[in-house]
Amino acid sequence: MDAQPLIALPAVLALECAPDAPPAGVTLSRDEADALAALVAEDLQALLPRIGEARLAVAGALFDPVELLRPGFPVWATLDELARRVPRGHLENVVAFGSHEGQMPAPALLPDAAYAGGALRLLPLSVLAPEALAETLDQEMEVQIVGRGEAGERTADWLMRTLGMRLEHARYLSRNDLLALTCVQYEHVNLAPLWALLEAALLTPYQGESTLSARGLPLRYADGAVHAGSPAAWLAQQRGEAAERAHGFAGLVFELRQYAALLEAHRLPLMLEQGEADAGWLLETLAAPEPALAPPALFAHEAPGLGTVAITAAQAGADGRPRVLAHGYPLAPQALGPLVAVLAARYDIEPTLQALGRVAVDDIGLAPPTRH
Repeated sequence: MDAQPLIALPAVLALECAPDAPPAGVTLSRDEADALAALVAEDLQALLPRIGEARLAVAGALFDPVELLRPGFPVWATLDELARRVPRGHLENVVAFGSHEGQMPAPALLPDAAYAGGALRLLPLSVLAPEALAETLDQEMEVQIVGRGEAGERTADWLMRTLGMRLEHARYLSRNDLLALTCVQYEHVNLAPLWALLEAALLTPYQGESTLSARGLPLRYADGAVHAGSPAAWLAQQRGEAAERAHGFAGLVFELRQYAALLEAHRLPLMLEQGEADAGWLLETLAAPEPALAPPALFAHEAPGLGTVAITAAQAGADGRPRVLAHGYPLAPQALGPLVAVLAARYDIEPTLQALGRVAVDDIGLAPPTRH
């Protein structure tokens, strides 16, 4: 048994794959994982001479960055837990975990095939060092790996032969390096606000974080979820011609769909600040039905290339204006049907949408035609 607790220093072997020759699979067998771990240990020994005093753990699985950068870092947490169970000195203190009959030792170490198509594949590593050594190794990893972290030729050759892939680059990254790389990538595609929320969820989950999306929608991280402001309230604050505001609203929903997809990939729920949320949709309720009026109807606001961007439940008001009861926002393709079903059940009406062919707005916000 170890005299001191082991401190985990997370890292990855990052593989940039040629698009015409991706890996043949997402996991390595136990024997393959052992062989790779020996090569990784050899590479890291050249960069970090004292790593032999620590325990190196390698997961024989290829992940997408979104699978590793999730609250609580579950892949690394699982790898660390498994590695701590192995007696010190086993396999010269290098341990690897591969698949057997398609199964990894723990579900968290099995990559999701839905994310297997990316060009960047990551093999999780963890250096478990005694407390007295951990700080020194951590500093050396941050300096040496970022500067000289290319994988050795033997390691790269073994990966290409074993996985039937062609590598553009193969290098080691600390988890901090991976976080910095992902931050730059998100900023490059105008998703800096999303990264601010995700970073808070990953690194300071006990603290709140507020920001605005690129289009100005309020967003807030708190209590393990991202809370979005009301898209309808955002629209009500916009000025300009109706067509311009309708176009801006469609753009806002497109932005929300991007955020929702990425937050789902990172396993961070997206909620509505004042409303409801379920798999792929948001719903805000504004008023209760008026029994004296005709039953509510459901109207689909549509935009070119985006399909239905919002559903409004409304009654024909006595004053000739629509009496809006609720707005729903389908953020994933499969969410439209369930959202319609929820609204139809709530108002005891048929689950039928009246397609508007446009985003219908008035001087206040989203509004279907008054006659229906």
